[in-house]
Amino acid sequence: MPRFVTVGAAQLGPIHRDDTRAQVVDRQLALMHSAHRHGCDLVVFPELALTTFFPRWHFERQQDVDAFFEPTMPGPDTARLFEAARKLSLGFYLGYAELVVEEGRSRHFNTSILVDKSGAIVGKYRKIHLPGHAEHEPWRRFQHLEKRYFERGDLGFPVFRASFGEGGPGLYGMAICNDRRWPETYRVMGLQAVEMVLIGYNTPVHNPPAPEHDALSHFHNELVMQAGAYQNGTWVVGVAKAGCEDGVDQIGNSIIVAPSGEIVAACSTTGDELALARCDLDLTRSFKNTTFNFARHREPDAYRMIVERKGAEPPPER
Repeated sequence: MPRFVTVGAAQLGPIHRDDTRAQVVDRQLALMHSAHRHGCDLVVFPELALTTFFPRWHFERQQDVDAFFEPTMPGPDTARLFEAARKLSLGFYLGYAELVVEEGRSRHFNTSILVDKSGAIVGKYRKIHLPGHAEHEPWRRFQHLEKRYFERGDLGFPVFRASFGEGGPGLYGMAICNDRRWPETYRVMGLQAVEMVLIGYNTPVHNPPAPEHDALSHFHNELVMQAGAYQNGTWVVGVAKAGCEDGVDQIGNSIIVAPSGEIVAACSTTGDELALARCDLDLTRSFKNTTFNFARHREPDAYRMIVERKGAEPPPER
């Protein structure tokens, strides 16, 4: 029996610093109800979907940073999302800032979770490829202090079995924002036979260290997700927080990509919007069993440099 999952890419417009969690959850619930009316099985929200993108500011006091983090999930405001999942029989992916205390130490992660139709958390991912910088750089138009406020994720790139649509469970993976630019992200999940990768992001139009890239923002956003989908025979759902948020323009460009690398659905605004696609998980097989049959065609011995070397080094001069 074919396995179809109807996915809603639930793009969010700007979330400003003075917006409350309750106001944001209201908007997310509106998108969930719209997705339910359109027959969705799974809704994908962006990275850090409960607050403004706070790493654009430099904070001296840790308590000011911690105000953007969630110490529990579900929490007082987000519990309504889990209740809606149960009531509507609708799964969701949610990105948020996670604060946990382990062995007496506070830890901070840029996190996403996968929630099934019963409202149960069935998967968690913590962002590994943290972009930006750790030190105060006031010369920038806005800062990108993810390396200051978050630890590198410690869960790897797991793949989870979950049931959302028709015909049986699928294999789902997660990534967050900058992860989507790195081919290793998709390949590690591809080696676990992933069938759908869910990605939330916040991407500014302007790149302070490389403004010459600004005009390429949409092209690069689509390029990396289309390549990751095709080269690993998987669906990819990339969802943005978009629009002018606290004075910073973000690209939007939320898309759903088929295992062929083709974009099959996209958002056309930079506000709250839902893009829909009915995804056949078994479509992945024609790619996994032919061109990208890893067991038959991969040559891992030739790739050892990928894991043995971190930075690029030219070959020795002769």
